[in-house]
Amino acid sequence: IMLHSTLALSLLLIAVSSNLAMAIKKEKRAPQTLSRGWGDEITWVQTYEEGLYRAKKSNKPLMVIHHLEDCQYCQALKKAFAENEEIQEMAQNNFVMLNLMHETTDKNLSPDGQYVPRIMFVDPSLTVRADITGRYSNRLYTYEPQDIPFLIENMKKALRLIQTEL
Repeated sequence: IMLHSTLALSLLLIAVSSNLAMAIKKEKRAPQTLSRGWGDEITWVQTYEEGLYRAKKSNKPLMVIHHLEDCQYCQALKKAFAENEEIQEMAQNNFVMLNLMHETTDKNLSPDGQYVPRIMFVDPSLTVRADITGRYSNRLYTYEPQDIPFLIENMKKALRLIQTEL
């Protein structure tokens, strides 16, 4: 009987500790739901207001990605964005990052319309950088998967403009 209860206790401890380990792992990954697939290693802010506050405080530009779940162009861009190491690293280290599935009340974030995907940069001085545009004249702030190198250049430009203008 002694052996039986020791075995039962050991099994119980193993079950508890593996559940605990899973809970801890889950706990650690929980905040990443804000990434919505754009990059789980990136620290994302939850709202535009929080993004502006963090940008000002950290003196980093805010990068705002407008997208929708059921938009095939957004999905394609998201995949390219998430798979690009240079973008992921810059996003994590040099930017305040926000991805939104709704429009903000700030009309400066939709200077040429409310389409998706749309990526805009906001300076730490809280100025929306309408001058940092993509390749398409009809949708100035959209990017396609093949435009990733161009987006990288624009991220670098957003960083450069801070240093020269502030």
